[in-house]
Amino acid sequence: MNKSLITAAVAALLAGCSLAPVYERPQAPVTPVWPQGDAYQPAARPTEARDAAAIGWREFIGDEKLRQLVQLALDNNRDLRVSVLNIERARAQYGVTRAAQLPQVNAAVGQTAQRVPDNLSPNGDGYITRQYSANLGISAFELDLFGRVKNLSEAGLQQYLGTQEARRAQQISLVAEVANAWLTLAADQERLRLAQDTLKNQQISYELSRRRFAAGATSALDMYEAQQSVESARNDMAVYTAQVAADRNALALLAGASVPAELLPQGGLTAATQLADLPAGVPSDVLQRRPDVLSAERTLQAANANIGAARAAFFPRISLTASAGSASSALSGLFKAGSGAWSFIPQVTLPIFTAGANQANLDIAKADRDIALAQYDKAIQSAFREVADALAQRGTLDERVASQTALAEASARSYRIYEARYQKGADAYQTSLTSQRNLYAAQQGLISARLAKATNQVTLYKVLGGGWQ
Repeated sequence: MNKSLITAAVAALLAGCSLAPVYERPQAPVTPVWPQGDAYQPAARPTEARDAAAIGWREFIGDEKLRQLVQLALDNNRDLRVSVLNIERARAQYGVTRAAQLPQVNAAVGQTAQRVPDNLSPNGDGYITRQYSANLGISAFELDLFGRVKNLSEAGLQQYLGTQEARRAQQISLVAEVANAWLTLAADQERLRLAQDTLKNQQISYELSRRRFAAGATSALDMYEAQQSVESARNDMAVYTAQVAADRNALALLAGASVPAELLPQGGLTAATQLADLPAGVPSDVLQRRPDVLSAERTLQAANANIGAARAAFFPRISLTASAGSASSALSGLFKAGSGAWSFIPQVTLPIFTAGANQANLDIAKADRDIALAQYDKAIQSAFREVADALAQRGTLDERVASQTALAEASARSYRIYEARYQKGADAYQTSLTSQRNLYAAQQGLISARLAKATNQVTLYKVLGGGWQ
């Protein structure tokens, strides 16, 4: 036989084979397009679509204060810090499994001393023997003929890569949470200012009603109704004051540090919503690029590799132990000519009876693979639903904001008319009060609609996989 062919065959044998199933990415258990219907905007043309994952969070967030706050959170958030430490741990664990593919060489220098007692000595006099040795050795190196060690190393690699994807998913969530918390604070600050302005107006109306009642120009009912409005507005102001404080505490927790006052939103929700637009017509295959889905796939690949390691346990394991060095009865002769020594101990272990342990381990590995597959499918389905829900909200929010804006404007005009009629005595105070309450509710609804639109934009950016760059 050709010598080169023999060499190649030996090299292939020593390189080992793999008994793991051939991995193929599972078919996505969702439709290839987003849902269509009245709740959704028309899909963008393919040339207009842009992958949200390609839009860095600094590009997506237009407000410089919010950018600085997100960076503060990325630097200090404890949950994200744990994710980073998990990556370091997984990297170290992968290093351990990968090292098993190479022989471990150790150096050993030692002395053995033994005293022979008098009754065992040929001449009746006890004596001491000494032996000095210096060796380089390989201990129990496994020839990975059936890919057991290789597959364990592959599983470790996939677990390490999975933790990297999990860290990216954690960052995406953190960016979205900080942005939404910041927008919520801006909205609650606006609600608080609205409650304060309403309280001032209600107090003016109450004072007018009280003076008119004292002059006998109106009934006590008008005065008490005006007082009810004052107390209601005062209650709202207390509620939103506490809510603003809670929003700031939430931001501090997400940021992992005290948030400087200059990074808090100013000027209301309208000034805070500076976010890049995202196209609605994004193909559903972007879900397979989301970090959380990729993390689930890495877990599936690790489970697939573990099957190969479990299968290899049915076959013989060959390990080599060898050493070479020098030995002498005197330290001075340790490295002299004729002191060379070596040992070579190959060992073959063939499983004959394991009481079903190997088969049980293989069944466990296959069950883990099936569990990982189900979790991967669920991750894609959950991601698809998140995007579909966000798109459904987006498709209706413009109409909601437009209608709420028109309602607030109409309520403001109605209130001005009724208030003028009441001031002139041409209408009852109750009519003006009802109009004022309608205006207050419409203004609060407009704030809620604007907040919903802004947070929906952040949520859509998150669920499409943006925010880890």
